[in-house]
Amino acid sequence: MASTPSLLGRPVGSRGDQTRQRIIEATLRCVAEVGYARATIREIARAAGMTSGSLYHYFPNKAELVKETFRDLAQHTVPRFAAAVATADGPLDKLMAVLDEADLMIRDSPYAVPFDRAIRVESAADLHLAGDSDTIVASIRSVVADVMRQASEQGALAEGVDLRAATNAIYVMLMGLYEHALTAPSVEYHATVHAVKLLIQGMLFDQARLA
Repeated sequence: MASTPSLLGRPVGSRGDQTRQRIIEATLRCVAEVGYARATIREIARAAGMTSGSLYHYFPNKAELVKETFRDLAQHTVPRFAAAVATADGPLDKLMAVLDEADLMIRDSPYAVPFDRAIRVESAADLHLAGDSDTIVASIRSVVADVMRQASEQGALAEGVDLRAATNAIYVMLMGLYEHALTAPSVEYHATVHAVKLLIQGMLFDQARLA
């Protein structure tokens, strides 16, 4: 893990919420890089530019810190999909907006996916994040389901395409992109997102009804 210049304690003039956010960002990075078990409070504090003792003024232990980081990630992630859909017209454009937003989030926060993966894989019992994880997944699936339902109501799905099956297909593609983002170079990942968009545009929708 790359070292971060030491800034012992809280920088002069900084506010508590800024320091707290800096700790959360450091946690996101550390857990993404080495996993939950190997990410220590000392390493997280060092990445945040503070001492371990100072960090404990904000979080009582590593489990609470990681839980708060997970929740902060969710609070910033889920609304982005809904907002992206709200600005697009028509079901196809809305789905493209979902994929574009997923692509943009990887660019904005490259540590988000490996952090989430590390937490899910290790399944640390003391985190108790199962409910929060289910909420995030359900929220994303709900966005996709609403878009596909709109497409069906407008008669925009291609002939023979089942609504439930199409919804599941889009959701599976999103989950597949999530897994792909863990290992693929950024250029390859962005190219894959583009290919998925072409597949959706060409196979699921009745282009004549969308024109």
